[in-house]
This record gives sequence, C-alpha cells and structure tokens, in this order.
Amino acid sequence: MIFNPEYEAMEPKARETLQFARLKNLVDRLYHSLPFTRERMDGAGIRPRDIRSLADLAHLPFTTKDDLRETFPYGLLCCPQAEIEEVHMSSGTTGIPVVDAYTRRDVENWEEAMARTLAGAGATSNDTVQNCYGYGLFTGGMGVHYGAKRLGANIIPMSSGNTRKQLMVMRNFGTTILTSTPSYALFMAEEAIEAGYDPRAMGLRAGCFGAEPWSENMRLEIEAKWGIDAFDIYGLTEITGPGVAFECEAKDGLHINEDLFYPEVIDPETGAVLPDGEKGELVFTTLVKEGTPLVRYRTRDITFLRRERCSCGRTTVRMNRLFGRTDDMLIIRGVNIFPSQIEHALIEIEGTDPHYLIVVDRGATYLDEVELQVEVKKEFFSDETRTLETLRARIEGVMKSTLGVTMKVKLVEPKTIERSVGKSKRVLDKRTL
Repeated sequence: MIFNPEYEAMEPKARETLQFARLKNLVDRLYHSLPFTRERMDGAGIRPRDIRSLADLAHLPFTTKDDLRETFPYGLLCCPQAEIEEVHMSSGTTGIPVVDAYTRRDVENWEEAMARTLAGAGATSNDTVQNCYGYGLFTGGMGVHYGAKRLGANIIPMSSGNTRKQLMVMRNFGTTILTSTPSYALFMAEEAIEAGYDPRAMGLRAGCFGAEPWSENMRLEIEAKWGIDAFDIYGLTEITGPGVAFECEAKDGLHINEDLFYPEVIDPETGAVLPDGEKGELVFTTLVKEGTPLVRYRTRDITFLRRERCSCGRTTVRMNRLFGRTDDMLIIRGVNIFPSQIEHALIEIEGTDPHYLIVVDRGATYLDEVELQVEVKKEFFSDETRTLETLRARIEGVMKSTLGVTMKVKLVEPKTIERSVGKSKRVLDKRTL
C-alpha cells in the first residue's frame, strides 16, 4: 500500500523541483541563523546564492558525527529553544551522544515518514502493531509509535525485553505486525519454541526490522521461523530516526523518503559523489528539518542508489540493503571484512544458528588472529564429536574461501553467546583495548 501517493509516486522531475526549492530554503536558513554552517560555508568560499541546482549541493561541506559531538548539546540548533518539542540522542554507550531536536513540524514529518514505512510492509489501520523497539532517548520506539498512530493502527507499546510477556501479549491481543531488531525477532522465536509455542501459529503477518545490519539469509531465517514477510527499514538518530527508507512488497531495495531526505553516495576516501549503481558511503541532507537540520551528513553506511521505477508504483530512489559500515569494517591482515559477510555465510551452513561473535586479537607474532564463535543447533551439539569436528572444519573452510582470511572456529552450545534486546554485539576487537 502507498500511504501518500502525492509524494511517494511523484514524477521525478516534479520531485527534483520540490527538492531544489527545499534545499535553497534550507541552505539560506542555515547560513543566516547558524554560525557553525556560516563558518563552514565561508571557509569553503560558498554563499547561498551559489546553490543554483541540486548538483551544487556537492560543493557544500560535509557534516560528521564528530561535529555533532563537538557542538553538544544545542550547538546545531536552528530554531529558538522554546520551539523544541522533543529531543532524542544516540544509543551509543561511549563518548558524547549526538542530539536530534524536533519541533512540532519535525515530529509531524517523522510521523508521516514512519506511516509510509509501515504501509510499505502492508500495514493498515486494521492492524495491531507490537512495538519492541526501546522507548526513550533511542529513536526506534517513538518513531514506530508515531507512524502507527498516523496510520491509524492499534499500537502496543511493549518496548524491548521481558520476552515471555511479549509472547503472551502477542498471543492474546492479536498482534499482526512486529517491529524490533532482527536479532531480537529471532530470539523471540527461540523463546516461543522453548515455551512450547509454534511461532508460525501466533498470528503475525509481517515484521519491520532494523537498527542493526542483517543479511538476506537472516531475513529468510526470520520469515521461516515466524511465517511472515520480513521488511528492512532504515534510519539513524542524526537524521530523524527510523523512517528515512523502507522496503515495499517487492523487497528490491529501500525506498528513500526523498521529499524529506536528499541522498548522495560518495567515495569515502575522496568525498567525490559517485554515480548511481556504484557502491560508496551514504550521505543525507535533511530538506525540511527545523530543529537540528543537517547538510551532507556522512552516515558511514555503505550502499548504492537505484532510480529505475519499482513494481510497487513508488517513484522514489531506492538504496540497496547495507553492505556494512566504514567504521565497523574489520581489517584483518590487510583484508576488509564486514560482520554481515560472516553472517551471510553462516546461515548457509546447516547446523549453525545465526548467533556469533568475532574475537580479534594480536598473537605473539603481532599478527591479527581471529576466533569465530558460532552457536550450533541443539541436535548437532549433542551429536558425536566427529560430527562437530566436521562442522567446525567446514565453517573454517567456508570462511577462508569466502573472505580470504583464516579464522579459528569455536563451536559453542545454543544460547551461549549473549543476546541483546537492542543492537547485537558481533565483534570483540581486543586490538584496541
């Protein structure tokens, strides 16, 4: 279902006209009201009058997470503080958090973006949405909540954790749409099975999952265990939270709400804008944000853009599902590895569960050493030692051939690796400790 055809199915030329008008207004407002932006633009020799087309956006300086931290809390506020209705912050546990401040109009635009997101998964006013994203300073819970309200759906604000109660509510209140991190969706399915329930018989129809990287194979695992359609959603605190991009029924890339957020993909080393179809770092400009608008914010997420029309009828640009991040990429003996690559390979191997931990350290020779801890399904772990050794050797062989890196594989019992109701911790890099 297309929630707002006026913007989601707008003709590309008309959308470009709208985007340029909003960009001009944004740059002019930031330059004349925010010293941070004015200093950056002056330093680059650019004035608002120099922005004569969308292509001229490439001449403006980037904004980074460090900029947000250095101006904490309100150094990038672009409206009177009295107009701020709501504040959210990044969920990181180290360093200074990044702040996103919302005016009333910002919240309304967030509601709109998330209503489109849920509708992309087929949600309507007749659905019951069980929201297992955390409420609070993290944007996930409130974002889904606002979108479900705009859609007119019944919203169950469960937040994260208390899994047995989650399952009880799901069974008794007729939940049809689940929203959570993908890893928590799998954990809930495990708990349901352990409690004697068949997840496929619990009435769910679809799920919207995000806030952490996940592979296509993990999607298939979730869909198989729950008997649902699993949809990828994308957002980040700095931009607005969830609602930046979402999958439709085609599951062929994520539609960006580009009347609200203007995307670019750049070479992460040079900063040069890359053509559609070429993989690089995703950059966003918030076209209508009033509280803390950002120009050319570097997300560190790796993807590429596609502009051909989608079978769903939407005309918005699509981003490919994320390949990883420039800042969670592991470099092992000169080889670049993303945890999502390991996950993708593991789910292809019978007998393993999609729960793993990558431990990186330096040995006595000062060379990088990698231990991959992998959970094994109960029926395999209780089997004879020879079977486990065969499985371990197979995983090591797959990792070597797929990634080009030798890893020591350690098979562990089910539920040995720590679970999380939020973002899963996939890497323990002892080289930086």
